Parts: sequence; structure tokens; C-alpha cells
Amino acid sequence: MDTLRSMRVFRAVVELDSFVRASERLDVSPAMVSKHVMHLERHLGARLLNRSSRHLSLTEIGKVYFEQCRDMLDNLDEVEATVGRTTVVPRGMLRLSAPVWFANAIFTRTLVAYRERFPEVTFDIDLSGRVVNLVEEGFDLALRVSQAPSPTLIARPIGSIAFHLVAAPAYLARAGHPQTPQDLALHAMISYSLLSNGNELAFEGPQGRETVKFSPVLQCNNESLLHAAALDGMGIALLPSWQTDADLAAGRLVRLFDGYQLAGGKVYAVYTSRRYLSSKVRTFIDFLADEGRLGS
Repeated sequence: MDTLRSMRVFRAVVELDSFVRASERLDVSPAMVSKHVMHLERHLGARLLNRSSRHLSLTEIGKVYFEQCRDMLDNLDEVEATVGRTTVVPRGMLRLSAPVWFANAIFTRTLVAYRERFPEVTFDIDLSGRVVNLVEEGFDLALRVSQAPSPTLIARPIGSIAFHLVAAPAYLARAGHPQTPQDLALHAMISYSLLSNGNELAFEGPQGRETVKFSPVLQCNNESLLHAAALDGMGIALLPSWQTDADLAAGRLVRLFDGYQLAGGKVYAVYTSRRYLSSKVRTFIDFLADEGRLGS
């Protein structure tokens, strides 16, 4: 049997404390897991595990071997990853999910610049605004704005985006101009339904931190609709700077509360596992982060 493979199986058994769970992780039968462990014990001439019907424990020699085995396998994986980064050419389709407002000139230029460097990579991008299931739907990664990304995924920060509270001049003429964040409770609010903090906003202002709760007149998981509703005077909306800068400059929207600071959202590249990360995914994430293309 392949001793290196047997070492990986042995490590899985110890870390999961189960032959069955190790077989499920490695996609082999429990009997094959047992054969790999017995192969190591015959090869070493020593018992590594004490086994009973309900419990596993490492022998004294098994503890020493497990620690050495784990360190060796970690080092080997690191070496292989380093070699892979230098030899594998990024190619193939990269399936990406991102918020609707990534449909802008800044992000488009990023895609163009990346393909100039890696022309064998193509893109399939979902801008539906929903939180996709990366595994079940076959996405390579997602770009998400959050203050607390999911702990079940790998999340690498690649930049930050400023958000503004904005309203159309027509709405402010009709409803009045709010002077402080607390006034928002009296106004029509337009809210992104996937906000991690719900219908609540936090500000840093002259009196310190203020938290404001509101009841939206419109909730939606699509930023384009929220943007259009704000332009048409439906209410006050929280929108990313990418989506509002041109409207603010042209006077179509007005930014509120210049004396207050809203916490900016961090942009994360989110993916499922560090192991066996393809070169197209790794280079794209590195490209976004290293070039600072999404802001900082």
C-alpha cells in the first residue's frame, strides 16, 4: 500500500476520532481505512491505536508518530502548494457571485486587466444579489460585503466600500431634510433586505456612537431597484459609493449627515476551502487584494 496515503488516512482517523468519519471524509470504505492503519503498524512494527467498539486512543508511540506525521504532511502540502502556484497556468471558467452594484466601470476594468494578465481564464458572473450556496450551485467564489462573514467559509478581505445615506431632492422637499440620524425614524426608509444588521444603522458623530432603528417602506435584495426608488423620491436609501457618486455630483441625489460617519463595509472574497484552491481562483483573489482595485 501507499505509505504516504496511509499516513493521511491515519491522521484523519485521529483528528476525527472515528474510522467511519474518516472514511466519509476521504470517500473510502471503513474497511479500507482499517487496512491503511494496519499497514502503518506493520510497516513500523508498533501499535499506533488502541481500539474498542466505542473508543479510540493513541498509544504512547502513536502520539509521537501522529505529531511527526501531522507536521510532515503539513509541510508537504505547503511545498506542493508553493510549486503549484509557480507552475500551474490559470485557465478555465471562473464562476463568481457578487452584489448587483458590482456592475460598474471600476469592476469591469478589473476584469479586463486580469484577463490581460491571464488570458486563458473566462468568467461566468452572477449579479443577482442573492447569497448563493457556493458548493451546491457550483460557484468558485463570491465577493460579499459584510462586517461579520460566515465562519463556515474562508473569507479574505480585499478592500472596503463606503456607503452613503442618500435621498432625491424631490423627497427632501416633500418630507423635510433630516438633521440627525435619530430623525430617520420619521422618514420613509429604503432598505437592503440582506443587511447583516437588519433594520438598524450605527453612526459615529459629535456625541459618539449612535444606533438608529427604522421601519422600511421598501425592502429588496436588489440594489438596482433601491437605487431607482431613491432617484424617484420614494425615500432615503443606504447605497454604496460606486452606485451614488455620479448622482451626487449631478445633483440627482443628496448625501445626508455630513457630520456623521457610517461604518464602511469590507469586501471579502469568500470560498469554501484553502486546500486544492485552483490557480484561477487564487490568482484572481490575489489580483483584487494586491492591486487594491476595489478600494481600501
